[in-house]
Amino acid sequence: MSSLDPAVAARLKRDAQGLVPAVVQQHDTREVLMVGWMDDEALHRTLTTGRTTFWSRSRQEYWVKGETSGHRQHVHEVRLDCDGDTLLVTVDQEGPACHTGARTCFDEDVLVRRLP
Repeated sequence: MSSLDPAVAARLKRDAQGLVPAVVQQHDTREVLMVGWMDDEALHRTLTTGRTTFWSRSRQEYWVKGETSGHRQHVHEVRLDCDGDTLLVTVDQEGPACHTGARTCFDEDVLVRRLP
């Protein structure tokens, strides 16, 4: 049973597994770092501890970003989009955000770049 504020929980639109995607962004540069998944409990832990907590779909367990790697995320703000189906978490990132060691999970492949 989650301790998430019922007013917040009521606004969430979860997928079939009870999860909401969380886009994680560096608070000062607005650089998109990664995307993770949160259920009510992961969101509650994120809001109350100030550290990003996600639900691992592959391991079926909670994980706190940086708990083993030291690449912590300190939460500045959490927002819910207008549809209630995506979270935006702004953080202060310590070290790389991606498990590959890259600064962000979006550094590798540019699929298209359009110039003005």
